[in-house]
Amino acid sequence: MALALRTAAGLRATTGVTAGSMSIAARRFYATEEYDLAVIGGGPGGYVGAIKAAQLGLKTVCIEKRGKLGGTCLNVGCIPSKSLLNNSHLYHQAQHDFAQRGISVDKVELDLDTMMGAKEKAVEQLTGGIEYLFKKNGVEYVKGAAKLTGANDIDCDLIEGGSQTIKAKNIMIAAGSEVAPFPGGAVQIDEESIVSSTGALSLKSVPKRMVVIGAGVIGLELGSVWSRLGSEVTAVEFLPFIGGAGIDLDVAKNFQRILKKQGLNFKLNTKVTSVDKQSDGTLKVNIEDAKKGKTDTIEADVVLVCVGRRPNVDALGLDKVGIKLDSRGRIEVDDHFRTNVSNIYAIGDCIKGPMLAHKAEDEGIICVEGMLGGHPHIDYNCVPSVIYTHPEVAWVGQNEQQLKEAGIEYNVGTFPMSANSRAKCNDDTDGLMKVLSDKKTDRILGVFMINKTAGEMINEAALAMEYGASAEDVARVCHAHPTEAEAFREAALAAYCGKSINF
Repeated sequence: MALALRTAAGLRATTGVTAGSMSIAARRFYATEEYDLAVIGGGPGGYVGAIKAAQLGLKTVCIEKRGKLGGTCLNVGCIPSKSLLNNSHLYHQAQHDFAQRGISVDKVELDLDTMMGAKEKAVEQLTGGIEYLFKKNGVEYVKGAAKLTGANDIDCDLIEGGSQTIKAKNIMIAAGSEVAPFPGGAVQIDEESIVSSTGALSLKSVPKRMVVIGAGVIGLELGSVWSRLGSEVTAVEFLPFIGGAGIDLDVAKNFQRILKKQGLNFKLNTKVTSVDKQSDGTLKVNIEDAKKGKTDTIEADVVLVCVGRRPNVDALGLDKVGIKLDSRGRIEVDDHFRTNVSNIYAIGDCIKGPMLAHKAEDEGIICVEGMLGGHPHIDYNCVPSVIYTHPEVAWVGQNEQQLKEAGIEYNVGTFPMSANSRAKCNDDTDGLMKVLSDKKTDRILGVFMINKTAGEMINEAALAMEYGASAEDVARVCHAHPTEAEAFREAALAAYCGKSINF
């Protein structure tokens, strides 16, 4: 068809309309679009990388199959869960904590629909904000599923119907991750009574009993939400500790005591073997002691499956261009985030490293800078992790177990939040600060904290470690009083000279 064979130049000459000024729906019937960079995935890594590329002068397109930017994090992950965590905490506080603070309230009731509406409002505002940033920075946005058909070619199955072909000098894969299925298929997610994190963010009512399979970050956060709203929550964890990979074991034990005091139940060293649905809707969760082999059953109304995530790469056509994967299904990249196909890059949850939004964002920026001759560098040891319960738990660097395995001699400095003046004023004293420093050089090797503002405070520790600070450096920085950050200073002081001032 002659119309379909027009070039972009011919289109301008005959119509006076540029391809960039047309809608995606109209443009797909004309010439194949050509770009300097095509980004597959509009999550934290993809959209940030696309914006950075456009700012550096590259003609950039971002392809997102969800139809909404922000990826899992913004749509069904970090952002909606934080909204529910914050508002469920306020509800729980009004029920159980206000009276002792001199605040009398009557008939505190839960309006779950309104709470869910507040969550959706936050998501909509932020997704719309990214679209605005795309327009502001000149990033073109294609709503559709991308599939590689060559080293420079992408076919897009458009959400609105039809398809579009994109050619790009460079391609960056930022397709994120998806919920991992239960091993062996013994538990099937239906997003109604057996739910993933996605379904747990949109339950229509508060279940009387909930079993959470997996006491890692996601399981503990969402388990906390529904516990605060009135559910009897039991977390079943195969490992002997909660909190997931990277957490310090002393911190994990302290954290578990705090959550147990709040009403969460735990079964550690325990595996779920299957979940049986009963005729009355009840779920029977069959469990087994991982050490002794003893079996038992827990009844639940909702089961939340949180056994991890996996790279979302199966439908990308990677085999078409010969992109190599590692043994865990992640895309293999070099220090410049380049795959074995020289013009195709990958970042975020698709590659090795922690599946964290902020890690993906940094990789997106660094990857683009590397394409243009920069020198990519990211110290994964300085990437912080946070569990947004109340209190929050955060850490950066190596824990004691890792240091022992590496044969590194270290000092330990701790400080309880019960000795911190701001925590005392707020009557919010659960938690502690812990600093690990090199015994010979005093350089900070790891920081772990449990307190109300750990998710904010951990950034001070990450900055200190990125610049190679010693425990003494932090201890000698004047911190505002009264603040919870003073507890970090005190723990650093204890690591440096063996004694804190206020404990």
